[in-house]
Amino acid sequence: MLRLPARFAAVILCFAPLFRQHTWQHAQVLLIGAILVPGQRTVTRILRISGLCRERRFVNYHRVLNRAAWSGRVAARVLLGLLLDAFVPHGPVLLGLDDTIERRRGKRISAKGIYRDPVRSSRSHFVKASGLRWLSLMLLVPISWAGRVWALPFLTTLAPSERYCREHGRRHKKLTDWGRQLVLQARRWMPGRSLVLVADSSFAALELLASLVQHGVTCVTRLRLDAALYTPAPPRQPKTLGRPRTKGERLPTLAKVLADQTTAWQRVVVPDWYGEGERVVEICSDTAVWRHSGMPVVPIRWVLLRDPGRRFDPQALLCTDLAQEPLQIVRWFAQRWQLEVTFREVRDHLGVETQRQWSDKAIARTTPCLLGLFSIVTLLATRLSCHANLQVSAAAWYRKQRPTFADTLAAVRQQLWREQGFLTSRHASKPAKLRPALRDGIVHALCYAA
Repeated sequence: MLRLPARFAAVILCFAPLFRQHTWQHAQVLLIGAILVPGQRTVTRILRISGLCRERRFVNYHRVLNRAAWSGRVAARVLLGLLLDAFVPHGPVLLGLDDTIERRRGKRISAKGIYRDPVRSSRSHFVKASGLRWLSLMLLVPISWAGRVWALPFLTTLAPSERYCREHGRRHKKLTDWGRQLVLQARRWMPGRSLVLVADSSFAALELLASLVQHGVTCVTRLRLDAALYTPAPPRQPKTLGRPRTKGERLPTLAKVLADQTTAWQRVVVPDWYGEGERVVEICSDTAVWRHSGMPVVPIRWVLLRDPGRRFDPQALLCTDLAQEPLQIVRWFAQRWQLEVTFREVRDHLGVETQRQWSDKAIARTTPCLLGLFSIVTLLATRLSCHANLQVSAAAWYRKQRPTFADTLAAVRQQLWREQGFLTSRHASKPAKLRPALRDGIVHALCYAA
Protein backbone atom coordinates (compact mmCIF):
# COMPACT_ATOMS: atom_id res chain seq x y z
CA MET A 1 0.00 0.00 0.00
CA LEU A 2 1.25 3.50 -0.82
CA ARG A 3 2.59 5.43 2.14
CA LEU A 4 0.92 8.73 2.97
CA PRO A 5 3.13 11.75 3.79
CA ALA A 6 2.55 13.08 7.28
CA ARG A 7 1.86 16.61 5.99
CA PHE A 8 -0.96 15.27 3.80
CA ALA A 9 -2.51 13.01 6.43
CA ALA A 10 -4.42 15.85 8.12
CA VAL A 11 -6.39 16.40 4.91
CA ILE A 12 -6.91 12.88 3.59
CA LEU A 13 -7.70 11.24 6.94
CA CYS A 14 -10.62 13.63 7.43
CA PHE A 15 -12.56 11.41 5.02
CA ALA A 16 -11.84 8.18 6.92
CA PRO A 17 -14.98 8.34 9.17
CA LEU A 18 -17.16 8.17 6.05
CA PHE A 19 -16.14 4.58 5.32
CA ARG A 20 -15.90 1.28 7.11
CA GLN A 21 -12.40 0.20 8.02
CA HIS A 22 -11.80 -2.21 5.13
CA THR A 23 -13.54 0.07 2.65
CA TRP A 24 -11.39 3.00 3.73
CA GLN A 25 -8.19 1.06 3.02
CA HIS A 26 -9.34 0.50 -0.55
CA ALA A 27 -10.69 4.03 -0.91
CA GLN A 28 -7.39 5.50 0.25
CA VAL A 29 -5.53 3.56 -2.43
CA LEU A 30 -7.94 4.86 -5.06
CA LEU A 31 -7.57 8.44 -3.82
CA ILE A 32 -3.77 8.50 -3.76
CA GLY A 33 -3.50 6.44 -6.94
CA ALA A 34 -5.86 8.80 -8.79
CA ILE A 35 -3.44 11.65 -8.00
CA LEU A 36 -0.38 9.74 -9.17
CA VAL A 37 -1.63 7.92 -12.26
CA PRO A 38 -1.38 9.76 -15.61
CA GLY A 39 -3.91 9.42 -18.40
CA GLN A 40 -7.05 7.39 -17.84
CA ARG A 41 -8.52 7.25 -14.32
CA THR A 42 -9.67 3.64 -14.30
CA VAL A 43 -9.46 1.36 -11.28
CA THR A 44 -7.07 -1.01 -13.02
CA ARG A 45 -4.60 1.75 -13.93
CA ILE A 46 -4.72 3.01 -10.35
CA LEU A 47 -3.92 -0.47 -9.07
CA ARG A 48 -0.96 -0.75 -11.45
CA ILE A 49 0.57 2.57 -10.39
CA SER A 50 0.05 1.56 -6.75
CA GLY A 51 1.99 -1.69 -7.19
CA LEU A 52 -1.11 -3.89 -6.92
CA CYS A 53 -1.13 -5.39 -10.41
CA ARG A 54 -1.06 -8.89 -8.88
CA GLU A 55 -3.86 -8.25 -6.41
CA ARG A 56 -6.30 -11.18 -6.86
CA ARG A 57 -9.11 -9.40 -5.00
CA PHE A 58 -9.11 -6.43 -7.29
CA VAL A 59 -12.90 -6.51 -7.38
CA ASN A 60 -12.94 -5.05 -3.85
CA TYR A 61 -11.59 -1.78 -5.24
CA HIS A 62 -14.36 -1.65 -7.84
CA ARG A 63 -16.90 -2.18 -5.07
CA VAL A 64 -15.86 1.06 -3.39
CA LEU A 65 -17.61 2.84 -6.25
CA ASN A 66 -20.42 0.49 -7.28
CA ARG A 67 -21.51 -1.15 -4.04
CA ALA A 68 -19.96 0.17 -0.79
CA ALA A 69 -22.17 2.17 1.57
CA TRP A 70 -20.86 5.73 1.86
CA SER A 71 -22.43 9.11 1.22
CA GLY A 72 -21.06 11.48 -1.39
CA ARG A 73 -23.06 14.31 0.14
CA VAL A 74 -21.37 13.84 3.52
CA ALA A 75 -17.99 13.78 1.76
CA ALA A 76 -18.91 17.05 0.04
CA ARG A 77 -19.67 18.63 3.41
CA VAL A 78 -16.31 17.51 4.81
CA LEU A 79 -14.53 18.88 1.74
CA LEU A 80 -16.36 22.20 2.02
CA GLY A 81 -15.32 22.53 5.66
CA LEU A 82 -11.68 21.95 4.74
CA LEU A 83 -11.84 24.51 1.94
CA LEU A 84 -13.45 27.14 4.15
CA ASP A 85 -10.86 26.66 6.89
CA ALA A 86 -8.00 26.92 4.40
CA PHE A 87 -9.16 29.75 2.13
CA VAL A 88 -12.25 31.56 3.48
CA PRO A 89 -12.23 31.37 7.29
CA HIS A 90 -14.42 34.48 7.58
CA GLY A 91 -16.31 36.95 5.41
CA PRO A 92 -18.69 36.37 2.49
CA VAL A 93 -18.46 33.13 0.52
CA LEU A 94 -18.47 33.36 -3.28
CA LEU A 95 -19.96 30.31 -5.03
CA GLY A 96 -20.09 29.44 -8.71
CA LEU A 97 -22.70 27.20 -10.35
CA ASP A 98 -22.40 25.71 -13.82
CA ASP A 99 -23.08 22.53 -15.78
CA THR A 100 -20.86 20.50 -18.09
CA ILE A 101 -21.31 17.60 -20.47
CA GLU A 102 -19.31 14.40 -19.97
CA ARG A 103 -19.16 12.68 -23.33
CA ARG A 104 -20.08 9.04 -22.80
CA ARG A 105 -21.50 6.41 -25.12
CA GLY A 106 -22.84 2.93 -24.55
CA LYS A 107 -26.12 1.13 -24.06
CA ARG A 108 -25.49 0.50 -20.37
CA ILE A 109 -25.09 4.20 -19.54
CA SER A 110 -28.76 4.82 -19.01
CA ALA A 111 -28.68 8.40 -17.71
CA LYS A 112 -27.08 9.87 -20.83
CA GLY A 113 -28.88 12.24 -23.16
CA ILE A 114 -28.37 14.46 -26.21
CA TYR A 115 -27.38 18.01 -25.25
CA ARG A 116 -25.93 21.10 -26.84
CA ASP A 117 -22.15 21.00 -26.61
CA PRO A 118 -21.22 24.41 -25.13
CA VAL A 119 -17.53 24.01 -25.99
CA ARG A 120 -17.88 23.21 -29.68
CA SER A 121 -21.00 25.25 -30.38
CA SER A 122 -21.20 28.94 -31.24
CA ARG A 123 -23.90 31.42 -32.13
CA SER A 124 -23.93 30.29 -35.75
CA HIS A 125 -22.91 26.64 -35.29
CA PHE A 126 -24.90 24.13 -33.21
CA VAL A 127 -23.18 20.91 -32.10
CA LYS A 128 -24.87 18.10 -30.22
CA ALA A 129 -23.13 15.78 -27.77
CA SER A 130 -24.17 12.45 -26.29
CA GLY A 131 -23.25 12.10 -22.66
CA LEU A 132 -24.01 12.87 -19.05
CA ARG A 133 -24.88 16.32 -17.76
CA TRP A 134 -23.31 17.27 -14.45
CA LEU A 135 -24.10 20.29 -12.33
CA SER A 136 -21.29 21.44 -10.06
CA LEU A 137 -21.17 23.95 -7.22
CA MET A 138 -17.71 25.45 -6.68
CA LEU A 139 -16.01 27.74 -4.21
CA LEU A 140 -14.36 30.78 -5.82
CA VAL A 141 -11.29 31.73 -3.79
CA PRO A 142 -7.98 33.51 -4.48
CA ILE A 143 -4.99 31.15 -4.52
CA SER A 144 -1.86 32.83 -3.22
CA TRP A 145 0.75 30.91 -5.23
CA ALA A 146 -1.28 31.09 -8.47
CA GLY A 147 -1.97 34.81 -8.17
CA ARG A 148 -5.59 34.46 -9.31
CA VAL A 149 -8.94 33.02 -8.35
CA TRP A 150 -9.58 29.29 -8.67
CA ALA A 151 -12.93 27.50 -8.75
CA LEU A 152 -12.80 24.57 -6.33
CA PRO A 153 -15.61 21.99 -6.81
CA PHE A 154 -17.11 20.46 -3.69
CA LEU A 155 -20.68 19.40 -4.58
CA THR A 156 -21.59 17.83 -7.93
CA THR A 157 -24.74 16.01 -9.00
CA LEU A 158 -25.94 14.20 -12.09
CA ALA A 159 -28.88 15.77 -13.91
CA PRO A 160 -30.37 12.81 -15.83
CA SER A 161 -31.98 13.22 -19.21
CA GLU A 162 -35.71 13.45 -19.72
CA ARG A 163 -35.75 10.06 -21.43
CA TYR A 164 -34.07 8.42 -18.43
CA CYS A 165 -36.63 9.90 -16.03
CA ARG A 166 -39.51 8.80 -18.25
CA GLU A 167 -38.23 5.22 -18.52
CA HIS A 168 -37.68 4.97 -14.75
CA GLY A 169 -40.99 6.58 -13.79
CA ARG A 170 -39.42 9.69 -12.26
CA ARG A 171 -40.35 13.32 -12.56
CA HIS A 172 -37.92 15.17 -14.76
CA LYS A 173 -36.33 18.13 -12.99
CA LYS A 174 -35.07 21.16 -14.83
CA LEU A 175 -31.52 22.36 -14.45
CA THR A 176 -32.71 25.29 -12.33
CA ASP A 177 -34.40 22.85 -9.91
CA TRP A 178 -31.16 20.94 -9.47
CA GLY A 179 -29.30 24.22 -9.00
CA ARG A 180 -31.72 25.36 -6.30
CA GLN A 181 -31.20 22.09 -4.40
CA LEU A 182 -27.42 22.39 -4.52
CA VAL A 183 -27.33 26.02 -3.38
CA LEU A 184 -29.85 25.47 -0.58
CA GLN A 185 -27.83 22.45 0.59
CA ALA A 186 -24.76 24.69 0.81
CA ARG A 187 -26.89 27.28 2.62
CA ARG A 188 -27.72 24.71 5.31
CA TRP A 189 -24.06 23.81 5.66
CA MET A 190 -23.07 27.48 6.12
CA PRO A 191 -25.91 28.99 8.17
CA GLY A 192 -23.95 31.94 9.52
CA ARG A 193 -22.12 33.01 6.36
CA SER A 194 -23.08 35.49 3.64
CA LEU A 195 -23.40 33.64 0.33
CA VAL A 196 -23.01 35.12 -3.15
CA LEU A 197 -23.87 32.90 -6.11
CA VAL A 198 -22.48 33.58 -9.59
CA ALA A 199 -24.05 31.76 -12.56
CA ASP A 200 -24.59 32.18 -16.27
CA SER A 201 -27.78 33.02 -18.13
CA SER A 202 -29.12 29.45 -17.83
CA PHE A 203 -29.91 30.20 -14.18
CA ALA A 204 -31.44 33.66 -14.72
CA ALA A 205 -34.90 32.32 -13.83
CA LEU A 206 -37.33 34.24 -11.64
CA GLU A 207 -38.43 31.17 -9.66
CA LEU A 208 -34.84 30.26 -8.84
CA LEU A 209 -33.82 33.81 -7.93
CA ALA A 210 -36.88 34.35 -5.72
CA SER A 211 -36.29 31.09 -3.86
CA LEU A 212 -32.62 31.85 -3.18
CA VAL A 213 -33.34 35.42 -2.08
CA GLN A 214 -35.76 34.09 0.54
CA HIS A 215 -32.90 32.05 2.02
CA GLY A 216 -30.45 34.97 2.10
CA VAL A 217 -28.40 34.10 -0.99
CA THR A 218 -27.29 36.96 -3.25
CA CYS A 219 -27.41 36.00 -6.93
CA VAL A 220 -25.41 37.47 -9.81
CA THR A 221 -26.31 36.34 -13.35
CA ARG A 222 -26.73 37.68 -16.84
CA LEU A 223 -29.89 39.57 -17.78
CA ARG A 224 -31.62 39.71 -21.13
CA LEU A 225 -31.55 43.08 -22.85
CA ASP A 226 -35.28 42.78 -23.53
CA ALA A 227 -36.29 41.81 -19.97
CA ALA A 228 -39.50 43.39 -18.67
CA LEU A 229 -38.44 45.84 -15.94
CA TYR A 230 -40.75 47.95 -13.81
CA THR A 231 -40.61 50.47 -11.03
CA PRO A 232 -41.50 49.21 -7.52
CA ALA A 233 -45.19 49.02 -6.70
CA PRO A 234 -46.56 52.25 -5.16
CA PRO A 235 -47.77 52.17 -1.54
CA ARG A 236 -51.27 50.76 -1.22
CA GLN A 237 -53.86 53.37 -0.35
CA PRO A 238 -56.41 52.68 2.38
CA LYS A 239 -59.73 51.15 1.35
CA THR A 240 -58.37 50.13 -2.05
CA LEU A 241 -60.19 47.17 -3.58
CA GLY A 242 -58.50 44.23 -5.29
CA ARG A 243 -55.20 42.51 -4.87
CA PRO A 244 -52.09 44.53 -4.00
CA ARG A 245 -50.01 45.70 -6.93
CA THR A 246 -46.73 43.91 -7.56
CA LYS A 247 -45.18 46.40 -9.97
CA GLY A 248 -45.25 50.03 -10.96
CA GLU A 249 -44.74 51.69 -14.32
CA ARG A 250 -42.98 49.90 -17.16
CA LEU A 251 -39.37 50.96 -17.64
CA PRO A 252 -37.51 51.09 -20.95
CA THR A 253 -35.72 47.87 -21.84
CA LEU A 254 -31.97 47.72 -21.45
CA ALA A 255 -31.65 47.58 -25.24
CA LYS A 256 -33.27 51.03 -25.40
CA VAL A 257 -31.05 52.28 -22.56
CA LEU A 258 -28.05 51.05 -24.53
CA ALA A 259 -29.15 52.87 -27.69
CA ASP A 260 -30.13 56.07 -25.88
CA GLN A 261 -27.60 58.85 -26.52
CA THR A 262 -28.43 60.52 -23.19
CA THR A 263 -27.42 57.51 -21.06
CA ALA A 264 -24.74 58.46 -18.54
CA TRP A 265 -21.84 56.00 -18.70
CA GLN A 266 -19.09 55.64 -16.10
CA ARG A 267 -15.63 54.32 -16.92
CA VAL A 268 -14.22 51.82 -14.45
CA VAL A 269 -11.22 49.51 -14.34
CA VAL A 270 -12.02 45.84 -13.75
CA PRO A 271 -9.00 43.90 -12.41
CA ASP A 272 -8.33 40.37 -13.68
CA TRP A 273 -10.83 40.54 -16.53
CA TYR A 274 -11.14 36.89 -17.64
CA GLY A 275 -7.46 36.28 -16.93
CA GLU A 276 -6.31 39.14 -19.19
CA GLY A 277 -5.39 41.64 -16.49
CA GLU A 278 -7.05 45.00 -16.10
CA ARG A 279 -9.79 46.03 -18.54
CA VAL A 280 -11.43 49.45 -18.89
CA VAL A 281 -15.19 49.19 -19.42
CA GLU A 282 -18.12 51.57 -19.32
CA ILE A 283 -21.06 50.79 -17.05
CA CYS A 284 -24.39 52.24 -16.01
CA SER A 285 -26.65 50.86 -13.31
CA ASP A 286 -30.01 51.30 -11.63
CA THR A 287 -32.58 49.36 -9.62
CA ALA A 288 -35.82 47.88 -10.94
CA VAL A 289 -38.36 45.13 -10.45
CA TRP A 290 -38.12 42.17 -12.79
CA ARG A 291 -41.49 40.60 -13.38
CA HIS A 292 -43.09 38.14 -15.78
CA SER A 293 -46.68 36.96 -15.90
CA GLY A 294 -47.25 34.07 -13.51
CA MET A 295 -43.76 34.32 -12.00
CA PRO A 296 -42.50 35.74 -8.71
CA VAL A 297 -41.47 39.37 -8.52
CA VAL A 298 -37.74 39.93 -7.92
CA PRO A 299 -36.21 43.35 -7.14
CA ILE A 300 -32.81 43.63 -8.81
CA ARG A 301 -29.95 45.97 -9.51
CA TRP A 302 -29.06 45.81 -13.18
CA VAL A 303 -25.67 46.71 -14.60
CA LEU A 304 -25.22 47.45 -18.27
CA LEU A 305 -21.64 47.35 -19.51
CA ARG A 306 -19.92 47.91 -22.82
CA ASP A 307 -16.35 47.99 -24.08
CA PRO A 308 -15.03 51.32 -25.41
CA GLY A 309 -12.81 49.36 -27.78
CA ARG A 310 -15.77 47.25 -29.01
CA ARG A 311 -13.93 44.00 -28.33
CA PHE A 312 -17.06 42.36 -26.91
CA ASP A 313 -20.77 42.93 -27.33
CA PRO A 314 -22.65 44.93 -24.69
CA GLN A 315 -24.13 42.79 -21.96
CA ALA A 316 -26.31 43.17 -18.89
CA LEU A 317 -25.94 41.70 -15.41
CA LEU A 318 -28.31 41.52 -12.46
CA CYS A 319 -27.78 41.30 -8.72
CA THR A 320 -30.48 40.58 -6.17
CA ASP A 321 -28.72 42.80 -3.62
CA LEU A 322 -29.89 46.31 -4.49
CA ALA A 323 -27.30 47.97 -2.26
CA GLN A 324 -24.33 46.32 -3.97
CA GLU A 325 -21.81 48.43 -5.88
CA PRO A 326 -21.96 47.98 -9.69
CA LEU A 327 -18.19 47.50 -9.97
CA GLN A 328 -18.29 44.71 -7.39
CA ILE A 329 -21.05 42.98 -9.36
CA VAL A 330 -18.92 43.07 -12.51
CA ARG A 331 -15.88 41.74 -10.62
CA TRP A 332 -17.92 38.87 -9.18
CA PHE A 333 -19.30 37.90 -12.56
CA ALA A 334 -15.88 38.05 -14.25
CA GLN A 335 -14.69 35.38 -11.81
CA ARG A 336 -17.33 32.99 -13.15
CA TRP A 337 -15.00 32.15 -16.02
CA GLN A 338 -12.85 30.15 -13.59
CA LEU A 339 -15.53 27.46 -13.56
CA GLU A 340 -14.85 26.83 -17.25
CA VAL A 341 -11.13 26.71 -16.50
CA THR A 342 -11.69 24.06 -13.82
CA PHE A 343 -13.77 21.92 -16.18
CA ARG A 344 -10.92 22.06 -18.69
CA GLU A 345 -8.26 21.27 -16.06
CA VAL A 346 -10.04 18.17 -14.74
CA ARG A 347 -10.34 16.86 -18.30
CA ASP A 348 -6.69 17.50 -19.11
CA HIS A 349 -5.06 16.43 -15.84
CA LEU A 350 -7.52 14.38 -13.75
CA GLY A 351 -9.00 12.07 -16.36
CA VAL A 352 -12.63 13.16 -16.50
CA GLU A 353 -14.30 11.41 -19.48
CA THR A 354 -11.75 8.57 -19.32
CA GLN A 355 -13.41 6.47 -16.61
CA ARG A 356 -15.17 3.29 -17.75
CA GLN A 357 -17.73 2.44 -15.06
CA TRP A 358 -21.06 1.06 -16.26
CA SER A 359 -23.17 0.67 -13.13
CA ASP A 360 -25.43 3.59 -12.23
CA LYS A 361 -24.00 3.99 -8.73
CA ALA A 362 -20.37 3.99 -9.92
CA ILE A 363 -21.18 6.53 -12.64
CA ALA A 364 -22.92 8.79 -10.12
CA ARG A 365 -19.87 8.66 -7.83
CA THR A 366 -16.82 8.70 -10.10
CA THR A 367 -17.14 12.07 -11.82
CA PRO A 368 -17.99 13.99 -8.60
CA CYS A 369 -14.96 12.35 -6.99
CA LEU A 370 -12.68 13.43 -9.84
CA LEU A 371 -14.02 16.98 -9.66
CA GLY A 372 -13.53 16.97 -5.90
CA LEU A 373 -10.00 15.69 -6.48
CA PHE A 374 -9.19 19.08 -8.01
CA SER A 375 -9.99 20.70 -4.66
CA ILE A 376 -8.16 18.01 -2.68
CA VAL A 377 -4.97 18.53 -4.72
CA THR A 378 -5.24 22.26 -4.04
CA LEU A 379 -5.63 21.59 -0.32
CA LEU A 380 -2.61 19.27 -0.32
CA ALA A 381 -0.55 21.96 -2.06
CA THR A 382 -1.24 24.32 0.85
CA ARG A 383 0.58 21.80 3.08
CA LEU A 384 3.83 22.15 1.18
CA SER A 385 6.40 24.19 3.08
CA CYS A 386 6.26 27.79 1.85
CA HIS A 387 5.26 26.43 -1.56
CA ALA A 388 8.95 25.95 -2.33
CA ASN A 389 8.22 22.85 -4.38
CA LEU A 390 5.72 24.62 -6.65
CA GLN A 391 8.05 25.10 -9.59
CA VAL A 392 6.85 26.69 -12.79
CA SER A 393 7.14 24.46 -15.83
CA ALA A 394 8.26 27.01 -18.43
CA ALA A 395 10.33 26.91 -21.59
CA ALA A 396 11.88 29.28 -24.11
CA TRP A 397 8.68 29.13 -26.18
CA TYR A 398 6.30 29.16 -23.22
CA ARG A 399 6.79 31.85 -20.63
CA LYS A 400 4.79 31.38 -17.47
CA GLN A 401 5.19 33.58 -14.43
CA ARG A 402 3.07 31.72 -11.86
CA PRO A 403 2.24 28.07 -11.23
CA THR A 404 -0.89 26.59 -12.78
CA PHE A 405 -2.84 23.53 -11.70
CA ALA A 406 -0.48 21.31 -13.69
CA ASP A 407 2.44 22.60 -11.60
CA THR A 408 0.41 22.16 -8.41
CA LEU A 409 -0.41 18.57 -9.30
CA ALA A 410 3.24 17.88 -10.12
CA ALA A 411 4.37 19.23 -6.74
CA VAL A 412 1.86 17.06 -4.87
CA ARG A 413 2.90 14.01 -6.90
CA GLN A 414 6.55 14.73 -6.18
CA GLN A 415 5.88 14.77 -2.44
CA LEU A 416 3.94 11.50 -2.65
CA TRP A 417 6.66 9.76 -4.65
CA ARG A 418 9.33 10.94 -2.24
CA GLU A 419 7.45 9.24 0.56
CA GLN A 420 7.56 5.94 -1.34
CA GLY A 421 11.38 5.86 -1.32
CA PHE A 422 12.65 7.96 -4.21
CA LEU A 423 14.97 9.82 -1.83
CA THR A 424 17.81 7.95 -0.19
CA SER A 425 18.03 7.79 3.57
CA ARG A 426 20.21 10.11 5.61
CA HIS A 427 22.82 7.40 6.10
CA ALA A 428 24.70 6.56 2.92
CA SER A 429 25.06 2.91 3.95
CA LYS A 430 21.27 2.41 4.09
CA PRO A 431 19.74 3.50 0.80
CA ALA A 432 15.96 3.28 0.46
CA LYS A 433 14.73 1.17 -2.45
CA LEU A 434 11.39 0.91 -4.14
CA ARG A 435 9.37 -2.24 -3.70
CA PRO A 436 9.50 -4.37 -6.88
CA ALA A 437 5.72 -4.28 -7.36
CA LEU A 438 5.65 -0.50 -7.08
CA ARG A 439 8.63 -0.17 -9.40
CA ASP A 440 6.91 -2.34 -12.01
CA GLY A 441 3.79 -0.19 -11.76
CA ILE A 442 5.78 2.98 -12.42
CA VAL A 443 7.60 1.41 -15.35
CA HIS A 444 4.27 0.29 -16.82
CA ALA A 445 2.84 3.81 -16.46
CA LEU A 446 5.84 5.30 -18.26
CA CYS A 447 5.98 2.76 -21.08
CA TYR A 448 2.21 2.83 -21.71
CA ALA A 449 1.74 6.55 -21.16
CA ALA A 450 0.13 7.03 -24.56
